[in-house]
Amino acid sequence: MEEKETTIIFGIRAVIEAIQNDETIDKIYVQKGLSGQLIQELQQKTRSGEYNISYVPVEKLNKLVKGNHQGVVAKISPVAFASLEEEVEKTLSKNTSPLFLLLDQIDDVRNFGAIIRTAECCGVDAIIIPKKGGAPVTADTVKTSAGAIFKIPLIKVDHIKDAIYYMQASNIKVVAATEKTDSLLYTTDFNHPLALVMGNEGKGISDSVLKLVDEKAKLPMMGSIGSLNVSVACGAFLYEVVRQRL
Repeated sequence: MEEKETTIIFGIRAVIEAIQNDETIDKIYVQKGLSGQLIQELQQKTRSGEYNISYVPVEKLNKLVKGNHQGVVAKISPVAFASLEEEVEKTLSKNTSPLFLLLDQIDDVRNFGAIIRTAECCGVDAIIIPKKGGAPVTADTVKTSAGAIFKIPLIKVDHIKDAIYYMQASNIKVVAATEKTDSLLYTTDFNHPLALVMGNEGKGISDSVLKLVDEKAKLPMMGSIGSLNVSVACGAFLYEVVRQRL
């Protein structure tokens, strides 16, 4: 994966030019209530829904940059994203038991980075995230991943459901890591083409996604606390896959 410098750009015209130059923009912050011809032009450029846009108070923008941001700040991703179709096709052509990881709106950039690091160690072929609602790829993500982010393909999709449909159409079984089941991961068969779904730190996997998966599995919880940190849970699941496949 191509490594690029983590960059924050600001100013409406600068962000418009970045879009026109096909920069990999991870997130755009727009001041609430902003109006004018240039902001209308920016809204037209981002109307496709391809961009992750948050409308925020001016105080948020002032914390992100020091300077005349004109109400618009954007973060350019330090990595280039891969194509779902191309990556799945390429992986299936060389691997009879591929392993994909689908992240349903992981919020915390450090959790995201830790998951990427573990995924690379466990031989995950690609990580799929939604274009909107998930943690952005930041310098903290890169640091926490210990460089693994540049060694494993990252894919953005409009919705995790899109990736699930594509996986299933490609004969890849989709398994959700969720407490909403009686099946333990230790009794789940991972010796086949697999896509593992991990959910949000607080809400878990959304119900609409859970309805689509082929199987569900959970970790046994022996203590009084009801859940693990998502990066820890992800590590437990991935290493059970590794154990079964060794």
